[in-house]
Amino acid sequence: MNQKLLKLENLLRFHTVFRQLHSLGQRRILAQWNHVFSSAYLVWTAQLCIRPWQTDPLIGAALSQYRLLVTKKEERSQKSQLLSTKSKKEVEVWIGMTIEELARAMEKDIVSLPSGEKVTFLDTPGHAAFSAMRARGAQVTDIVVLVVAADDGVMKQTVESIQHAKDAQVPIVLAINKCDKAEADPEKVKKELLAYDVVCEDYGGDVQAVHVSALTGDNLMALAEATIALAEILELKADPTGPVEGTVIESFTDKGRGPVTTAIIQRGTLRKGSILVAGKSWAKVRLMFDENGKIIHEACPSTPVGIVGWRDLPSAGDEILEVESEPRARAVVDWRKYELEQEKNKEDLKVIEEKRKEHQEAHQKAREKYSNMHWKERSFLKYQEKKEQKSSKSKEKEERDSHVLPVIIKGDVDGSVEAIVNIMHTYDASHECELELVHFGVGDVSENDVNLAETFRGVIYGFNVNAGNVIQKSAAKKGVKIKLHKIIYRLIEDLQEELSSRLPCILEEHPIGEASILATFSVTEGKKKVPVAGCRVQKGQLEKQKKFKLIRNGDVIWKGSLTSLKHHKDDISVIKTGMDCGLSLSEEKIEFQVGDEIVCYEEKEVPAKTSWDPGF
Repeated sequence: MNQKLLKLENLLRFHTVFRQLHSLGQRRILAQWNHVFSSAYLVWTAQLCIRPWQTDPLIGAALSQYRLLVTKKEERSQKSQLLSTKSKKEVEVWIGMTIEELARAMEKDIVSLPSGEKVTFLDTPGHAAFSAMRARGAQVTDIVVLVVAADDGVMKQTVESIQHAKDAQVPIVLAINKCDKAEADPEKVKKELLAYDVVCEDYGGDVQAVHVSALTGDNLMALAEATIALAEILELKADPTGPVEGTVIESFTDKGRGPVTTAIIQRGTLRKGSILVAGKSWAKVRLMFDENGKIIHEACPSTPVGIVGWRDLPSAGDEILEVESEPRARAVVDWRKYELEQEKNKEDLKVIEEKRKEHQEAHQKAREKYSNMHWKERSFLKYQEKKEQKSSKSKEKEERDSHVLPVIIKGDVDGSVEAIVNIMHTYDASHECELELVHFGVGDVSENDVNLAETFRGVIYGFNVNAGNVIQKSAAKKGVKIKLHKIIYRLIEDLQEELSSRLPCILEEHPIGEASILATFSVTEGKKKVPVAGCRVQKGQLEKQKKFKLIRNGDVIWKGSLTSLKHHKDDISVIKTGMDCGLSLSEEKIEFQVGDEIVCYEEKEVPAKTSWDPGF
């Protein structure tokens, strides 16, 4: 009986959500997808297709790509436990978890879709470094599930994701996360989103807002229901027939399988033996596997799939198209390479033409300069100029080597390399140290990378890749640095430190003592009258061997050293706090005034830091 009541309650709730969404109208968004991303970040995207040949009424593996939610037991005091009237149940969600397992863990009824429908959840990163990835994610999806933390509010990356969704004309479902926290304020989040034209249903808009907790699992089923209901209203469908169309999610090189891509199929049904073209590469599909590594024989629309059989490694975001034969695939790839080469030749010709004009102008000026000279005088001047040019070039080379950081980037997948390169493109401190990207690619660090780094005197940065013992020994022998990281932010911090190490040290002044001038007088030394200041040490101590500066009305009017430092008539090297002294400066033209300050200080070299701010 209780089970039936739960099902009825769930049906009524779903019906209410459906009626609320009916105000959105009957819209149809075509499945024009360009790119999807891996599941490990903050902003979720969802897409749906109908598979009429599938008769299973359950969602099945709808949340198989759902990100891993790590359950943590928060420490609560005995007082809070006594006051708590309702305990929260923590639910563990893992990759590959089915709807049945999730519903069983949450003690909820199973939410069923109309026959054969399937929902795929995908994530895009949450940091500004991944702007291009989020933009492609918005273009490839049909529904954007935007996750906003209830305790943080609207962040910069949230605003950027909203803009990408609007540009792609994709509807948004708002998931307000961390609602289990005491400081959570979902209403504040909704009000902040009004400034970006995201109006929730509570405020008369058409954007659904679901309060969820990834930690405890609260309302995750309600979020799935809201997404499914919106997909039904929009009538999102894909055509399983015809030539295959898709988008490369990620690409990498596997030692046993060669070039591998993970892709999302958008149209048609992919099967073993299909001939595909993506970017400047083509493939005959030898093997396909799902997100769990299980071999599959066909991939229908909205299915993420790993594809083996590529001749070269395509880039993340490339469009996948099916062609009828291998010769056709080769012809398409050759044509694309030819077009790219022609564009590059045009750019090179422009640069060559500009250099040629500069050379002609310099040659014309040289002819005018030497036109009225005797040949002996002309030869001597040319010899002197060549000599000066050689010395200046050697100096420039030395300065350039010390103020330039050549970098080689290697990553595990194409998307990671793209994110790192995009961050490096924000470098704006070339006046301090020039940053040169010599080479970037996918795969482990190789001997060619070490040789390239040795030639350019650069540093190799690797993300989620390995460098074998042989490679590391070779790099150490050649004096090449190899720095491997598992977190992009740590890699960029290391890069900042390396840039800072190339900068000259900064001299900082550290005060040792301060004194105020109480009286001024002159002392005769030989035939000269030397101005002397009668001072009292107010702070620290004055040391004769250190450097001094004279401050008047807050302005430094002199810096240098002392010629004498006396206590009464005795020459001493140190005057401590509270003692009186007389001192004279190395520059006799400086006149003392009562009320001036004398500061004793020492200079220390401090490592400089680059002014480049990557944004995190």
